[in-house]
Amino acid sequence: MDKYIEPDFISSAVITIDTQKDTLDGQPLEIPGTSLALPKIKMILDAYRQKELPIIHIVRIYKKDGSNVELCRKKGVENGAEILLQGTPGCEPAPEMFNNRIALEPELLLAGGVQNVGPNEVIIYKPRWGAFYNTPLHPYLKGHGINTLVFTGCNYPNCPRASIYEASERDFKIVLVEDALSGLYSRGKQEMENIGVRITKAEKVRDAVLHGK
Repeated sequence: MDKYIEPDFISSAVITIDTQKDTLDGQPLEIPGTSLALPKIKMILDAYRQKELPIIHIVRIYKKDGSNVELCRKKGVENGAEILLQGTPGCEPAPEMFNNRIALEPELLLAGGVQNVGPNEVIIYKPRWGAFYNTPLHPYLKGHGINTLVFTGCNYPNCPRASIYEASERDFKIVLVEDALSGLYSRGKQEMENIGVRITKAEKVRDAVLHGK
């Protein structure tokens, strides 16, 4: 056991990445595997809710004029692509993750605010791939005494991967839940293990959170 990378679930937070309606099956920005991962994500979220441990939902919100869109998608949004657009149903978080109906507060989020949606449960907007880039995520985590991050959500090669590297650079212990994440591939798992990320299943995270296993 390596004390430097061993997860500390008592001082952990779970992070969902870009798990929004537009990324689900049959939607404009469909990411294969995201809908399939939702029950596993919900399993983990409910364990964290029961223990009142921090939950952070990271979301993308594109302005309709494309002014805050990364370069590789900017032209599409400027030309009318309706993906993750501010104020549209597709931008909202996947409702399957929640026990009650929630809705984004885009003005607050785009201004860099933290939206509270439940006890120790918040939403944060990120303007680029990584969840730490120009966001309040790091001070929020430090303010809550978090040393371990559990990553779930949408499309490993892009935003989860970037966010995990950012977390590693900040010396967080990291858990990647492979069945609660879309887009993960074998080389990606190897890359994560090489930087000390613990790769596991949703049931094991749930048990560790609820029962200390």
